[in-house]
Amino acid sequence: MARLTALSGLGAKTPAAFLLELAGRRLLLDLGEGPEPGVRPDLSRAGRVDAILVTHAHEDHCAALPMAAQLGHPPVWATPRTFAQMPPALRPPVQNLLPDSGTARVLGLPLTLGPAGHSPGGVWLHLATPGGGFTYTGDFSLESHGLPFVMPPPAATLLADASYGDRDDSLDDQLQAMAQAAQGGAVLPLPAAGRGADMARRLQDAGLAPMICPALAPELDIALPRVTAETARPDQVILCTGPNGESGLAAALLRRRAEGFRFIFSSHVPRGTPAHDLIASGAARWMGWNVHPRRRDIIALADATGARRVIPAFTDMAAAPNLAAALGPRLHLQTETDL
Repeated sequence: MARLTALSGLGAKTPAAFLLELAGRRLLLDLGEGPEPGVRPDLSRAGRVDAILVTHAHEDHCAALPMAAQLGHPPVWATPRTFAQMPPALRPPVQNLLPDSGTARVLGLPLTLGPAGHSPGGVWLHLATPGGGFTYTGDFSLESHGLPFVMPPPAATLLADASYGDRDDSLDDQLQAMAQAAQGGAVLPLPAAGRGADMARRLQDAGLAPMICPALAPELDIALPRVTAETARPDQVILCTGPNGESGLAAALLRRRAEGFRFIFSSHVPRGTPAHDLIASGAARWMGWNVHPRRRDIIALADATGARRVIPAFTDMAAAPNLAAALGPRLHLQTETDL
């Protein structure tokens, strides 16, 4: 018997934490915090866990790792790049390594992994189950030029990122709009370990001359000029960390906003962040840049894997009627699922 329990991440944009019970093992898939400030999973139903598997290093998938003490201090597994991108305070003393692609064994369970197209070193996870196989995507995207996505194997049950719900516009169209809006200079705040390389490359191809903060430099495979809080000018296109203006170079340049710096945000915007307040007042713009799947991508993944049951994560399906209709009888919203 195998069972999946959504401790967090089902029905809303809440942190990832999914408990998989399989062959006598209890695996926790991700353990995140946010994206709304301070939101952590309720682990009161989790019990003792044998291992934590982290799909990628973004906060809503790994920032609650200090809560592992409540689960019996289980070992943590992730790819080398995922461990490297975690803040030092989150890295476990023992790093159990998973490959970016291929197969592995975790506590004797065979596991298949592949790149998820969302962040460097980020992966989806596939396990054989009595009911025909199970795949968890973590966050994924089919549109990145710099971060590959490899289609998972067939699975009867698919737990898939559906963060955008019904959004279906393409990244190519978003790129054109972003490039036009950034003409003459703009600050583009981004999360670390994410779309920085892809955005830099594609804006450069669109004829702009993006500059980057030093924090993003290790992620890029192309050489771009660096900029700091002291050297930045309003006429530059600046990619920098601090996705909602709360940290990094983005926060420093917000303090210089009166000098003419324009801000274009593109991440999920939690309430209470500088980005939320600026956008609400009309002092900054929000523009889409897909790093999660469109509606059509979720359907394509479900079709390609032959999933009979699709569990949409990180979204309120009441706000995604078109996705719900497209999934039809495959849509599954139960908190507990026998696999």
